[in-house]
Parts: sequence; C-alpha cells; structure tokens
Amino acid sequence: MKNEHEVPETKGVSVNLLGAVDLGSEIEGMEGRQLRMRLVTIEPGGVFGPLHDHIDRPGIVYILQGTITDHRNGVATDYGPGLGWPEDRNTLHWLENKGDISAVEISVDILRQD
Repeated sequence: MKNEHEVPETKGVSVNLLGAVDLGSEIEGMEGRQLRMRLVTIEPGGVFGPLHDHIDRPGIVYILQGTITDHRNGVATDYGPGLGWPEDRNTLHWLENKGDISAVEISVDILRQD
C-alpha cells in the first residue's frame, strides 16, 4: 500500500498553452503579471505533481472530460466534467487520473512573468 503522504512523480501529462494576456498593459498595478489559459491532459494512470502550492499564482480549473482526483490536506476529491475547483493561496495539492480515459481540463491562472 502506498504511503498517502508520498506523491508520485509527474507522468502522463501534456500541457498546451491556449492563450495569454500581459496584465501590466491592461490593469494598473499588475505589471509583471500574466493571465494564461492552458489545456491540460492527464492520461489514465497519470499524475500531475509534485505537491505544489498556488501562493502568488491564483487560478481556477474546469474539467472537460474524464475524472481528475485532487489530493489536498489528506483528502482525495474526484471532479468530473462540468466541475472544477479554485486554486488560491491556501491550495497545496497534486492531481491524478485514476480513470480509464484521458482527463482534460482548462486551467486559467495569473502568474508572475520571469
């Protein structure tokens, strides 16, 4: 049995950038920030890790296909199509696809540009 505190390595994940907007030229005080939208696919048995936070990178996720299990605070929550979750400064999590089909999500977040 796997240790529930042990996070598997990332595998079976593809991420495609769908679009991005430089917020510094759009909103005063947002210099160095970008709004981005990505299409994330997690294959069956895939893991999107490592355990990571969203401090200084808030976002929201929407599931298009399949089921994604979100692991946070020792709790595993399944999200299917039409559902999603916020990712705020209190989020510390990792994701996996325990299903038989690819899980596909749209992820939108604000990040600091390097």
